[in-house]
Amino acid sequence: MTEEPPAHPEHGPEDLCAAGTALYTLALREGRVSAREAAATPCLTAHGLLQPSVGDLDWLEPVPPAVALHQLLDASAQRVAEERRREARLSATFEPLMRVDGRRTAGADAGAVRVLSGIPRINQAISAVMADAASELLCIQPNIHYGDRRGQVSQQLSLRRDQEMLDRGARIRTLYQHTQRHLPLVRARYEQLRGDAEARSLDEVTDRLIIVDRRVAFIPAGAEATLALEVRHPALISFFVTTFERFWRLATPMHPHAAQRPSLDGITPRQRTIAALLVEGHTDTDIADRLGMNVRTARVHIAKLAATLGSESRAQLGYLIAESGILRQRDVDQ
Repeated sequence: MTEEPPAHPEHGPEDLCAAGTALYTLALREGRVSAREAAATPCLTAHGLLQPSVGDLDWLEPVPPAVALHQLLDASAQRVAEERRREARLSATFEPLMRVDGRRTAGADAGAVRVLSGIPRINQAISAVMADAASELLCIQPNIHYGDRRGQVSQQLSLRRDQEMLDRGARIRTLYQHTQRHLPLVRARYEQLRGDAEARSLDEVTDRLIIVDRRVAFIPAGAEATLALEVRHPALISFFVTTFERFWRLATPMHPHAAQRPSLDGITPRQRTIAALLVEGHTDTDIADRLGMNVRTARVHIAKLAATLGSESRAQLGYLIAESGILRQRDVDQ
């Protein structure tokens, strides 16, 4: 029983197989090849590189490469032209349908939310939107570390984008977590920026938020920094702007003029925030995570708060916080 030869893989003339290339080269040198030899490489006849000999059908003659190339390019051009004609017919068919006024008609909400995957694509999308912006940039920056090289590159890219917006007369307002206000990179950023750039800080902020000209927003789409959403839905944009403005009114100015947050009976605003979280039942680790600090720093603040209030235990501290009135004063300040 004879074995059948393996099936020849399908491919286009632009990806001519090695066997086909070798046989076509031989045909060009010899002037012909036998039909039996060419049976193993049907791609040569399929793509018009070999044709039957007029005098003897058992032989195949090569089509000159220049002629074959011209024929293949002409066929490709015809396919492209047909696709263009098809596109024109599709546009003519759907253009009146897109003017139909109905709930299912694709209108202003089409493409309202787009998923962006990968840091390069996210940065590219933000840069493209900011390049067309000339009014305002609102930004919330949580506790982000710029220690690694990737973070420093992102910082430089962000600085360049912001400066280009400021040069066009735009305004930039940024909210940071309070633990970031003294970071060298954050301070250096505002020493370099020229224009109407303001920054404030809060003990707690949302995840990262970027709003450009109150028409496009970017938010995280997961725990990792490699997924983001580009949002253009007017209702969502309005919600994001309202959230930002409320945080902004509660925040402490840090640029262009830093403001000292007032203490109350020796208790700092940071300690009052921690006191509120303690009363809510949060652990030291939870408090540290929410306020962007390490656990040891959080425990130092808790110890100082306990010493100021005269507490000797965690349970007593919660009672003294409630009795002291510092949380009511915190609500008044906000």
